[in-house]
Amino acid sequence: MRIGIVCPYDWDVPGGVQFHIRDLAEHLIAQGHKVSVLAPADDESKLPAYVVSAGRAVAVPYNGSVARLSFGIISATRVRRWLRDGDFDILHVHEPASPSLSMLAGWAATGPMVATFHTSNPRSRVMTAASPILQPIFEKIDARIAVSEYARRTLVEHLGGDAVVIPNGVDVGFFAKAQADPRWTGRTIGFIGRINEPRKGLPTLLAALPQILAAHPEVRLLVAGKGDEAEAAAALAPEVRARVEFLGMVSDEEKARLLRSVDLYVAPNTGGESFGIILVEAMSAAAPVLASDLDAFAQVLDGGRAGELFPVEDAGALARAAVRLLDDPVRLAQLRTAAAEHVRRFDWSVVGADILAVYETVVDGMGGTGAASKVREDDRSSRPRRLLGPARD
Repeated sequence: MRIGIVCPYDWDVPGGVQFHIRDLAEHLIAQGHKVSVLAPADDESKLPAYVVSAGRAVAVPYNGSVARLSFGIISATRVRRWLRDGDFDILHVHEPASPSLSMLAGWAATGPMVATFHTSNPRSRVMTAASPILQPIFEKIDARIAVSEYARRTLVEHLGGDAVVIPNGVDVGFFAKAQADPRWTGRTIGFIGRINEPRKGLPTLLAALPQILAAHPEVRLLVAGKGDEAEAAAALAPEVRARVEFLGMVSDEEKARLLRSVDLYVAPNTGGESFGIILVEAMSAAAPVLASDLDAFAQVLDGGRAGELFPVEDAGALARAAVRLLDDPVRLAQLRTAAAEHVRRFDWSVVGADILAVYETVVDGMGGTGAASKVREDDRSSRPRRLLGPARD
């Protein structure tokens, strides 16, 4: 099958949506499909062979964060050229409601199209206001996927229609096979995320750290992610600052080793999360998880059975829960066992098969014969719609 996937966010700046698209593309390629991903990226960037640059992204406030998006005449021209050259059997756009490449592709495309919705924002006035603009795109979408029940709810409430829930995928084996790194073992707590983005919750964790250290002065907090370390640690007392190690950006391999090494992984996010891919990665690496009780996190953690929860932005509750867990190796072992069982449903062997089944259902419904990869050339010419948009370069 020839599959085109559109990434709305800057490929050069790692994030959950980009990781999902990357892993989905590589899973599909390993299954024998021909995949091309269109994404915002600097033309000079070193990209995987399957990624096509649509030009440089610009920073835009979006969903309580700052997203790097690509929109405009140059981007639209590249979208149309990519659609024409790809002659895809199926187009898969991610976040079609975001003002970026997915929206441009939705306007230009006229053939079988699947959309995945990642955003969870129950009070999005922008999405509600944009509904009339988005409606022509949504009428073209043949199947909708939401990465969680909360992303599905956002779609239903703001844009209408419904979606099948298929969670984000993780290569569970990659994290499970990682080896602990001696640099990060001992009494350690881990945090991974953009450190200056308030909704990732690092300030809540740092506020809890003095109380944790009062009970466990040997604890180190390991912080991995992009951001201004000096600004993040400016309010810490010297003795607390000495127990925090900023690791900067880490590779996928380093992230897996870090998660394998820590005694406890803390996700203190404050909102705007529709899933929680880092929780699944932590569980895959056998790191006990303590997370804020966002609805999406509670779902990923099986209602608290595969990881513990604390009230959002409650530094005192976070500290008490962390101290209790660090004092209870039996409970930590129980969490590891429960997580290892629960995390299997997020492996790409399951998630990838579910997404591929959606593709095949859509293509079969458009006049294919058997599996989508078996679509005949004469069928392609007689489809009700083609992926190539009406405009020409």
